[in-house]
Amino acid sequence: MLARIRMFFAERNVMEVETPLLSASTVTDPHLASLSTRCRPPARDSEQRVYLQTSPEFAMKRLLAAGSGPIFQICKAFRDGEAGRWHNPEFTLLEWYRPGYDHLRLMDEVEELVGGLLRRPTARRMTYAEVFKTCVGADPFAAGERALARLAVDLGLSAESAAKLDRAGCLDFVFSAGVQPALRELGCVLIRDFPASQAALARVSPHDRRVAERFEMLVDGIELANGYHELSDAGEQRSRFLRDLATRKRLGATEPPLDERLLAALEHGLPKCAGVAVGVDRLLMLAAGVTDIRQVLAFPIDRA
Repeated sequence: MLARIRMFFAERNVMEVETPLLSASTVTDPHLASLSTRCRPPARDSEQRVYLQTSPEFAMKRLLAAGSGPIFQICKAFRDGEAGRWHNPEFTLLEWYRPGYDHLRLMDEVEELVGGLLRRPTARRMTYAEVFKTCVGADPFAAGERALARLAVDLGLSAESAAKLDRAGCLDFVFSAGVQPALRELGCVLIRDFPASQAALARVSPHDRRVAERFEMLVDGIELANGYHELSDAGEQRSRFLRDLATRKRLGATEPPLDERLLAALEHGLPKCAGVAVGVDRLLMLAAGVTDIRQVLAFPIDRA
């Protein structure tokens, strides 16, 4: 599978790159927990905290800003607290970036790669609003916060927990507990136009400020790919990072330093581009027809 992925990109003149697994900064996303350690870099008298990367995204964007052109990477990524049938704290990620593409054009390439590897028919394409209405009978943009909280409780969340969630948190829970399981019956699905509150590193649509230019691919109800029409505004990215840190503080999570090198690269100029990350272990699971990530890992975390 790795050989076929590399051949796919070689045929399209997309360059393979490597970026550090250890970095002085990491993501601020409130929903991700980074693993960290300490090292003593050259010419320093004291130890420095460094982070195992949750994805190669920040470093790859620095390469794009430096003029790399289209690039891809297959690497290990690390996320603390993620273990189960579909998760391992150490996992393999495929990530690629296409200057000149928007998220819609990149969706076509994702479908071409994944469809070829899994021998799947054409993916069904739906908006976030359409899958919500189809799967749980609610409009994610029109429904009020209380209605979404009630829906979350109906899907198994305790009333006490629902009361602590904001609108974005309710949407996240309903999507994972209600929408995602229902999508198992639809096979391969590409979902676009996520709420702007879930933009992460994606642009907000200039045509509808309620939605972000972000997409996901789900296969048999399993999230396989997450892609963006990438945000290139350094000021907006800094504001999002600071909002993330405020949320992390409220939740009692660690507050990592901002990636000033990424922000400087955005300030220098990130080309208009789209990027996507694909879980290689999950891709292999789907290809092999197995239901536990440990079946495709030689050494899962409990045997590492």
